Amino acid sequence: MVPEIDVNTWWTSLKLPAKEVIALYHSHGTSEQYHSEVKTDLDLERLPSGKFATNALVLSLGMVAYNLLRLIGQQALKEQRRLPPPERAPLPEGIFRRRLRSVIQDLMYLAAKFVRHANRWRLAFWQNSPWGAVWRGLYARFCGSPRVRSG
Repeated sequence: MVPEIDVNTWWTSLKLPAKEVIALYHSHGTSEQYHSEVKTDLDLERLPSGKFATNALVLSLGMVAYNLLRLIGQQALKEQRRLPPPERAPLPEGIFRRRLRSVIQDLMYLAAKFVRHANRWRLAFWQNSPWGAVWRGLYARFCGSPRVRSG
């Protein structure tokens, strides 16, 4: 019959109001999530070499890949909102950021084939691909005029 009491205390040397310190503490979890994505989604949990220079190069290339995938993920969300409702990919409403694993699975592993037509190579997607319209919009945004068609 002892009452249960929960107390949250933070000791800090920051000269900030208590609400700002608590907000900074909660932002720490977001930082941990990014760190987790680098380790698991990019498979950089164990670096390949015992040499510092090699591991530095692998980590640098991993950061380039991470930043590109984050950029693609954020732009895909913007592109998704621009599309008319029937062409949108199946995403829940209210998403502000996509995990790297989702970006890789939805946009990088998208099935397509190279087609040669009129003496030009093109990338063709399945006509009913839920991510095809988003991918074409991203391609047009990053590379200029799209050379991608459905079907």
